[in-house]
Amino acid sequence: MSATALQQLATALLSGSVKVIDLTAPLGPDTPVIKLPPEIAVNTPEVKVHNISHYDKNGPFWAWNWLELGEHTGTHFDAPVHWITGKDYADGTTDRIPAQNFVAPVNVIDCSAEAAKDPDFLLTADGIKAWEAKHGAIEPGSWVLMRTDWYKRNGSAATFLNADENGPHSPGPTPDAIEYILEKGAIGWGTECIGTDAGAAGGMNPPFPAHNLMHKANRYGLASLCHLDQLPPKGAVLIAAPLKFVNGTGSPIRALALVAG
Repeated sequence: MSATALQQLATALLSGSVKVIDLTAPLGPDTPVIKLPPEIAVNTPEVKVHNISHYDKNGPFWAWNWLELGEHTGTHFDAPVHWITGKDYADGTTDRIPAQNFVAPVNVIDCSAEAAKDPDFLLTADGIKAWEAKHGAIEPGSWVLMRTDWYKRNGSAATFLNADENGPHSPGPTPDAIEYILEKGAIGWGTECIGTDAGAAGGMNPPFPAHNLMHKANRYGLASLCHLDQLPPKGAVLIAAPLKFVNGTGSPIRALALVAG
């Protein structure tokens, strides 16, 4: 890209002809956190905000807090070392991933109608191929996001997790869908649900394929995204940068998209 092209982008941002869409859920004590069976996991605690000072005797001119939260809380980035299949990558932690990888084109696959009818809806490789036939091929180095409008449930942990005695019910990808986007060279996979996998993904082969296969390939995940209904199928640019935690397995993020106005 030339300096002129960058200047044109800067001008478009200032004029509003390129819009910045916030894809991030609010992060705070009411943020839903994932609940795994206690026999297999220690769960992430809920977000806690601790006051240090608020223009008072502890700090007369300033206000600040310290936070207690998990790496994979709210709208967040999954690094390869988050999963056992990606544990050995030297550049697989949040502080070692090349910064170039945090900005990329994005493909948005609209599954909102299907998810509205069936909370356990699964996106297959054939479904992605049908989307490509209509909108164009997934480019190497681009993100693939599954739009379900599930973010509209995010105000309540009960509706967001959507669990019953049989476990959680939320949409996601099949193993062959993840295998297919990896064949296409996707840099990452993202959803509007609490995690990158479907609620029933523990029973798949392999279990939790979005985690297992994406991180095995040294690729990334995004979860609890919002407002994918404001993005076109193709043509937007995604900015998804985790905090530079040393040896981090993931991080809450402020996910943004650049969209032509």
